Amino acid sequence: MGMSTGGDDNGLMAEINVTPFVDVMLVLLIIFMVTAPMMTVGVQVDLPNAAAPPMAVQDQEPLVLGVTADGSWFWNETPRTEEQMAASLKELAKNEPDKVVFIKADAQVPYERVAKLLATCTSLGVTKVGMVTELAGEG
Repeated sequence: MGMSTGGDDNGLMAEINVTPFVDVMLVLLIIFMVTAPMMTVGVQVDLPNAAAPPMAVQDQEPLVLGVTADGSWFWNETPRTEEQMAASLKELAKNEPDKVVFIKADAQVPYERVAKLLATCTSLGVTKVGMVTELAGEG
């Protein structure tokens, strides 16, 4: 004989059984705990090649910031130091906030140098920044 909660013997039981719900939640928790560290593992990539379509540029001529293999920085083919580049970018952000800026880096440049230039652009207020790459198969 089963335990009775009172009332009619033919009535339905109106209690919610949470045990299956807890079991499913624990299984999901374990799955996410196992897979989460795998999502942060880095992968070796070759950044200069891309199959992305070219960006559409409006009426204005874009500014091209270059980084050569030896680590030199250029402002439209004019050599600049890091300090000069930062000062020029600050002035650009103040005078032309909607100016399109492209970063063109040599494939041999360490990613740290490119990331530093990108961080300099964004920290000084330049918001429209793109990367210049070769289409995969052209280079």
